[in-house]
Amino acid sequence: MPVEPTATGRRDPAPGPARGSGPASARPAGRAEARYLIGRLLPFLVIVLATLADVLTPPAERFDRFLIAAPALAAATWTARGTAAIGALAMAASGVLAVLRGDPLFPASLANQVVLAVVALAAAVSSRVRQHRETELRQVSAVAEAAQWAVLRPLPPRLGTVDLRLLYEASAAGAHVGGDFYKALKVRDGVRIMLGDVQGKGLPAVEAASLLLGSFREAAYTAPDLPAIAQRLEASMARYAERAPESEAADRFSTVLLAEIPDDRPVIRLLSCGHPAPVVQRDGAVETVEFSAPSVPVHLPVPVDAPFTVEEVPFGPGDRLLMFTDGVSETRDARGDFYPLEQRLGAWSDEPADRIPGLLREDLDRFGVHGLEDDTTALLLVRDGGGGPAPWAPARPRAVAA
Repeated sequence: MPVEPTATGRRDPAPGPARGSGPASARPAGRAEARYLIGRLLPFLVIVLATLADVLTPPAERFDRFLIAAPALAAATWTARGTAAIGALAMAASGVLAVLRGDPLFPASLANQVVLAVVALAAAVSSRVRQHRETELRQVSAVAEAAQWAVLRPLPPRLGTVDLRLLYEASAAGAHVGGDFYKALKVRDGVRIMLGDVQGKGLPAVEAASLLLGSFREAAYTAPDLPAIAQRLEASMARYAERAPESEAADRFSTVLLAEIPDDRPVIRLLSCGHPAPVVQRDGAVETVEFSAPSVPVHLPVPVDAPFTVEEVPFGPGDRLLMFTDGVSETRDARGDFYPLEQRLGAWSDEPADRIPGLLREDLDRFGVHGLEDDTTALLLVRDGGGGPAPWAPARPRAVAA
């Protein structure tokens, strides 16, 4: 397949819930906002309740001592000035209660005011330190997010004759990129796609993913076929292991699924390096692609001398193919049963392609005993009918020596 470079990878509007969207991801955000609001109101609630309790109970019952908690609680959510103001409000409430009880100004009332002033000052300083750290964290997060998106950019909603809909969830808290990776490129005669999963998690997995993404971006435009791309991926990881043997990323292997969709034929060519087989949806029927001879994962430390096998599967107008990582296929419920992906896709056969990633994300979250615990990626390919008028080609494996 002769190729020429074509610019893709621009930050288009998300073709699907790229990092999870809809009700499933809105709930945690809503809960966080509710907790923040409660934290903002809690100091005032303490002042009101302590004042009422002190007024409505006998003088011997001293509830004004709880006022000291108000500025301490305010430091968690309010600014330094806001915290100091809440401390002043607590001091005013303490003074009013002392007058109502007829307490002498010295020493009891004055001692309470001094204690409240010291706590309010300490709380204001704590609030200032917290604000400074939050500012630094936001700056670091912004840099980290930019770096992560430079490694794994959102997919365009359409390439050639294929529409793309993506679900991507990194398992690490606060991370946008994990061990799963994907890339789709428009080449002259079609579209080439890679989806993979690096062994393990953390920064070494992200580093290995970035190496494979860079290798694919270079090879996809020039390699004659999918086996040549797979060879390039293997060579890239081997060279990196030689250059940086001390790196943890050099010890990681990756499962990879490569796909090639020619513009002029209603087929899709697939090559699996130890990756879960994709699922095809056609005319309401759903079935898993069978690989006659899947290859071993990329950079697996086992000497293997076997040809790469390319499966050529019918993929015509209206057909859908779902590529995914083991974050989907290995999700288990409380009984230990695996997620029934084929069954779910069959039930969603009449749903618009735009809704499938969101439905899948919500269903996985409900099905999993602990929700989504692993990096989770699913890429839905939809043939839009722009392919050529060539007749259907039967599904047939084509072995190519590495």
